[in-house]
Amino acid sequence: MSTCLSDSPTLPRERILTISRTLPADIRVLSKLTELLQNMDSELDEVAELLRGDVTLAAKIVRVSNSAMFGGGRAIATIEEAVQCVGFGQILKLVGTATAGRLSENTLQCYDISAKLLRDNMLYGAFAAEALARPAGIDPRLAYSAALLRSVGLMVLDRVGRGDSATAPLYSATRWPDYLSWEKRVFGISSCEVTALLLDEWNFPADMGAAIRAHYVSDPGDTANPLGVLINVANGMARFVSRSFQGEDNLWTITPEKLAAVNLTEADFEPAIVKTESAFNAAMQALGA
Repeated sequence: MSTCLSDSPTLPRERILTISRTLPADIRVLSKLTELLQNMDSELDEVAELLRGDVTLAAKIVRVSNSAMFGGGRAIATIEEAVQCVGFGQILKLVGTATAGRLSENTLQCYDISAKLLRDNMLYGAFAAEALARPAGIDPRLAYSAALLRSVGLMVLDRVGRGDSATAPLYSATRWPDYLSWEKRVFGISSCEVTALLLDEWNFPADMGAAIRAHYVSDPGDTANPLGVLINVANGMARFVSRSFQGEDNLWTITPEKLAAVNLTEADFEPAIVKTESAFNAAMQALGA
């Protein structure tokens, strides 16, 4: 039997922040890494020092860096070696792949999302957004990071739901058309708003939070945010290969209006699909999946 928390007002900001602190520290590491990568004066030594701060994440990064995805065959044993080998060009993807593996270790019970599907959606959506960003004229790093982290709000609300009731307030597709309507009723806030709030709190680029707020493209004005629309279209690609969530599937329809908003055409999809599939398969091998 599924239950709802209540019809109470919006989940308080402080409660969201408190719950977010129970997530792995990887996200905050990604935030600081993003800052370093935006600073042209940053050194690889600074990146290595940052990544050493979380022992578990550092170990995963070293393991992933030895995979074929990042060259392989070099017997990398330390964070310093990993950073030097991949360089600035690939470090975000290296850390992002390791982070997806860490963040998606648990099922989202309230949403009925398996750990595997969560991981697959995070990575496939991120690689698709990166591949589409280039022809769309959008920063590929920004697109990759935003798409990778868009589900953080789902993770937080799932923990709120499981913590507030002995019987979790489960999402039901037969009762609710999508997660958005269910979240508003149960928590008084959407997972998109939660993600955006946290990305702002963790000092990610302001464009990321704004894009996450708009990426469902549920309001007419959302098409004015190209990065948000790009993430939506990337998840439309994920839906085609069954790597999307049932409570979001009706939001990912790729329309001419969305393509026009990001200056994409149907011809852009074939090369983007090839790149995305290649990157995703390589990431699965790197994670031992």
